[in-house]
Amino acid sequence: MLSFAQETDTKDNTIFKQFLDNLSGSLETNGQWYTNDAVLGDFEDPNPTFDLRNEHVRINSYLRLDYSFLENFTVGLQAESYEPLPLINYYPEYNDTRIATYYANFRNKKLDITAGYFYEQFGSGLLLRAFEERQLGLNTALRGGRIKYTPTDYLDVTALYGQQRVAFDVSESDIFGFDTNFDFTKAFEIKGLNRLSLGLSYVGKKEDFTPPVNESDPEYEFDTTDFPEMINSYSARVDVDFGNFYFKTEYALKGEDVYFIPEGQLGQGNVQEGKYFDGNALLFTAGFSKRGLGISNTFRRMENMISTAERNAKNIISEEFKFNMQNLNYLPTLTKQQDYSLANIYIYNAQPGLIIKDFAGQSGEIGNSLDIFYNFKKGSKLGGKYGTKFTMNFAYWALLDDEFNQSESTYNAEFFKFGNRLNRDINFEIRKKLNKNWSSIFTYINTIIDKGVTLGGPLGTQGDIKSQIAIVDVTHKLGRGKSVRLEGQHLWTKKDRKNWVGGTIEYVASNALSFYVTDIYDYGNDNEFSTETKAHYYNVGGSFTKGATRVALNYGRQRGGLLCVGGVCRFVPENTGLTLNLNTSF
Repeated sequence: MLSFAQETDTKDNTIFKQFLDNLSGSLETNGQWYTNDAVLGDFEDPNPTFDLRNEHVRINSYLRLDYSFLENFTVGLQAESYEPLPLINYYPEYNDTRIATYYANFRNKKLDITAGYFYEQFGSGLLLRAFEERQLGLNTALRGGRIKYTPTDYLDVTALYGQQRVAFDVSESDIFGFDTNFDFTKAFEIKGLNRLSLGLSYVGKKEDFTPPVNESDPEYEFDTTDFPEMINSYSARVDVDFGNFYFKTEYALKGEDVYFIPEGQLGQGNVQEGKYFDGNALLFTAGFSKRGLGISNTFRRMENMISTAERNAKNIISEEFKFNMQNLNYLPTLTKQQDYSLANIYIYNAQPGLIIKDFAGQSGEIGNSLDIFYNFKKGSKLGGKYGTKFTMNFAYWALLDDEFNQSESTYNAEFFKFGNRLNRDINFEIRKKLNKNWSSIFTYINTIIDKGVTLGGPLGTQGDIKSQIAIVDVTHKLGRGKSVRLEGQHLWTKKDRKNWVGGTIEYVASNALSFYVTDIYDYGNDNEFSTETKAHYYNVGGSFTKGATRVALNYGRQRGGLLCVGGVCRFVPENTGLTLNLNTSF
């Protein structure tokens, strides 16, 4: 009996160990205790719909579990909690603890089948991108089914159906998608080309439409003649890579859909009767690279390219529009993503939407971004003993050159002509190792940006903000994994809150432990009519890492304005508080 019991225990332990070996997951918790501030004022939630008895304490938590079995199968889920309330400026429907997503997947060498929630991107995302970005409160996963078939190494096909996730629910629309890629280089063994491929995509959206009621004339019947119940969009792309050169281009056509009249025109965000508009986008990237040198230029033109799972999400007075919810496609800002705090004050935000107005109308954007990377060799005059890395970025973005007839709700946009400038950005960066213990980064940024882009409001009517930024960042290695980093920043401008100064001191005690103090201050703010007074936006904190677990704690002030992650931006309010972040994986 004793021997039998021991064998049973051993078998149970083996099964449990095998279960754990096949189980993987992660836990992320971001909590903040918002405090009243003598300078910034008492904490007020921008969303008045919440029960604010516990308004000062907010926690967002994400638990992801994945289990693999029988070699080809995987199941998983993600549970999310926003208790007692979500962090400020998150979509209000994030207000509970639930299983948010789940899936089952089968995969072998040629077939990949998923049922449940899944993420996907067609091409560069001009038509479709389902993704998660927790820092912005975005999760646009599709709930439905997806099949990927790869019969050869030069052909793949994807077909999908789903409804987009909206907080803990899904959209009231059906999304259909098809995507295929064909690599001519591999199929026909073309010599002299690294890659020549063609990609084709289709995205369809079907959504019921309830005509709005005319409050002044309830008997009036809304004209739904030729109403587009199914929105069909298409794209084609070509990738060419030969020698040291590469070219990528994609063109997308978005099907006709309704137009929402902006707030203040003929009502408050009403649907325009009998008017339907399509959209288009052109993306072209060309580059050259060899050892020590890289050049890349991206051109993009977008016209009325906002695409959402539900039509109302395009209504500028809707909650969905305010929080960037229900976007089907991916239209990121194509300027340099900045690492430093002052460089993130006046940042560009892509403008793909349509607003028909005789004054301050817009139909999209056009522009380009150029990047140059060069490494000066070790031993050269500019390279010195350790070499020098130089990067330059130039970006220019403008409205389309367009004309509007507000009374008839029509417009016309030139294809390759530039309209009013929205942003001009020049960045220079030099990375230089001074000796075995000292390294440095020198940055200079010169920016001209339309006030409406960075501060909100109509474009092309409020004037520009011109600014210059200089940054010095040096790191001193102390040995045994210890180091000190010192950072100084200064921003010059005659507009808005005028000059800023900033600095950071960071001490790394070991590979596991670090501390920092940082502050930015708008010392030049002398505008007596401004609602924003001078303020030190300071932060004090540290982090501890052990294995796959990281804990970070900090206290300080958050400057309000545009927050951008991966080229996707939204406005956030300023606040003060204690923040705790926990990340672990297993």
